[in-house]
Amino acid sequence: MAEQGEAFFESRRFEQLSNTIFGVAMTLLAYGFPRDQFASGAPDWHSIAREYLPHFIAMILGFVVAGMFWFSHQRRLAYAPKMSRAEVLTTLLLLLSIILLPATTGLYGAYWQAADIILLYACHLAVIALLNFALWWMAVAPRRDWHHIGAPAVAAAIFVLTAVAAAYAPYVARYAWSLAFIAPAIAAFVERRAQRRRS
Repeated sequence: MAEQGEAFFESRRFEQLSNTIFGVAMTLLAYGFPRDQFASGAPDWHSIAREYLPHFIAMILGFVVAGMFWFSHQRRLAYAPKMSRAEVLTTLLLLLSIILLPATTGLYGAYWQAADIILLYACHLAVIALLNFALWWMAVAPRRDWHHIGAPAVAAAIFVLTAVAAAYAPYVARYAWSLAFIAPAIAAFVERRAQRRRS
């Protein structure tokens, strides 16, 4: 939230832009699916699974990641109706990282066993999570409502640790990503406890 006397922007102006970017990015996740892979004839179930399953799993992962950060982004826009210049620039960086999500997700779907691709994807997810956490920190710090920062902090910690792990054990990262999806449940639990303490 912007300080007194500091130039600020209304966060609702970003809502339509961010919804469009998240929506387009989530739609484009399916664009990287292979096409014309079965020119020799009608495929059987084994051929379909071999060609499409890695892409499908990557698409679901990318969709859940985008959905989780869209939800967090919408909550933050509602929580902090005014944004400083720093928050505006960080929000634009977050949206840029979401625009790139279909590209890195497509790479992961095509080369899901390649260590360098796993590391690239893990680093991309960590960047998204860190930008989201930074935005929440800037929104929460003036009011000191620290209970709102639980989910972004957990998600950022998991994605950053997963990126570090991907440099040494790439295949572990694929299973560790799912841990980040418990962040919204943690947020709901922390916020319920905070409300009980206040009442």
